[in-house]
Amino acid sequence: MKIFTLSTCSHCKATKKFLSDCNVTFDATDVDLLEGDKKQLAINEVIKYNPNRSFPTIVIGDKVIVGFNEKALREALEIK
Repeated sequence: MKIFTLSTCSHCKATKKFLSDCNVTFDATDVDLLEGDKKQLAINEVIKYNPNRSFPTIVIGDKVIVGFNEKALREALEIK
């Protein structure tokens, strides 16, 4: 599971907190803290999943969730 976030985004922080509180392991990338080629590669990957480039962009298998949506996260991760 990957999530693309911005370090200053409240929705991104809420998503990370929710996942941590549910003991979900995830790979988070704060795109705004990257530089140069690494930043461009991350942005290109976000565009692949979410052409609007909004954050957070969450990739769970073949599912993509944009924004903090607890209900969609619970369904995708099968959390009651």
